[in-house]
Amino acid sequence: MQYLSSILFVIALIIGVGFFVRNSRKLIRNIKLGRKVDISNNKKERWNNVIRIALGQSKMVVRPIPGILHLFVYIGFIIINIEMLEIVIDGIFGTHRVLSVLGPAYDVLIASFEILALLVIVGVALFWTRRNVVHIKRFVMKEMKGWPKLDANLILYIEFVLMVLFLLMNASDYQLQQHGVEGYAAVGKFPVSSMIAPLLDGMSVSALITLERAAWWLHILGVLAFLNYLYYSKHLHIILAFPNVYHGSVEPKGKFPVLESVKKEVELMMDPNADPFAAPAEGEEEEHTKFGASDVMDLTRTQLLNAYTCTECGRCTSVCPANITGKALSPRKIMMDTRDRLEEVGKNIDANGEFKPDDKQLLDDYITREELWACTTCNACVEACPVSIDPMSIIMSMRQYLVLEESAAPAELNVAMSNIENNQAPWPYNQMDRLNWKDEN
Repeated sequence: MQYLSSILFVIALIIGVGFFVRNSRKLIRNIKLGRKVDISNNKKERWNNVIRIALGQSKMVVRPIPGILHLFVYIGFIIINIEMLEIVIDGIFGTHRVLSVLGPAYDVLIASFEILALLVIVGVALFWTRRNVVHIKRFVMKEMKGWPKLDANLILYIEFVLMVLFLLMNASDYQLQQHGVEGYAAVGKFPVSSMIAPLLDGMSVSALITLERAAWWLHILGVLAFLNYLYYSKHLHIILAFPNVYHGSVEPKGKFPVLESVKKEVELMMDPNADPFAAPAEGEEEEHTKFGASDVMDLTRTQLLNAYTCTECGRCTSVCPANITGKALSPRKIMMDTRDRLEEVGKNIDANGEFKPDDKQLLDDYITREELWACTTCNACVEACPVSIDPMSIIMSMRQYLVLEESAAPAELNVAMSNIENNQAPWPYNQMDRLNWKDEN
């Protein structure tokens, strides 16, 4: 019987990890559809950001109440899964609490796991209340209807159930230890589940064993299922927050990135010896220059990673002056639309082996021009994001496409650019008249 249990566990583990690896490969493939980005600079600053922002949650606690609650859930859920190492070893080899060889340190570990599990349950309950009872504004905006709302609640339900199963498994294990049942050595300290255990006093030993095994199996299968659900969920940020913060910009917020395609064109015009019609050198492919971005393949890999990392928390939208004043723009929706389009492109590749044109693109089919031109480029969304996502960079890339490829800038902007071209200033005054204002005083 024990061998059968171990075999079934190994099969479940292989299937769960196998699906996760398959989805991870799809994720990496989709991100690599974007243009390469050089992140070899400022490595020390990048690692400091990972430690401070991703690991230390420094930008989460700017808003203390949700920040502290998230800290409970984050630390609890991550650290408790250290116990997964023990569960995996026990499942494969049929042992019971194999890490108890750590002695007193094991008592500290189990006790801390239980306290953190209780804090996770409290945090999840309060998060659910904030979303579904209090109806905080950023959680009830139009882009959060349907699947995004259901997804957020499903995550809370799953985390709640996993923590309850963890404590129920420990409570029944504790009772079996007290009964001196063979195979359940008296190890570990259970400050939370020992208070639950008296509720199980009337159960027989066989019923307790059944309950402990059922909770154990449901917990591990639930964790494997949740691991594979991450790919389809906004909770993917659990994994991607760390690489996303590392890839985040380390340039000053106001510095506008140079568009390489424009830079090459300017360099070509400035070089009197350059031949614009010259064939590419041997071994080089002819490169089609496209200014800006109209679809996800035109964006950078960092921007696509940003889209997958978005937590849909809405902090960016809640501080966006355009959104606050009733404009169409929601930075969170920009990220969600980019991810949805990227997923659509990925499914196209899955079905056809390569991307087949589908008469759709990110511009117009997902993100409207009204949204793009509503942005004030103030960087408030970038500053507010707890995991270093940059919605403004996608907006600006798409604006560049509209201006440089379609000459589709708003009339006011076209007038200003014409004045800059002709008068070296955005105002409609001749250069010779620029200082006339001083004569009026």
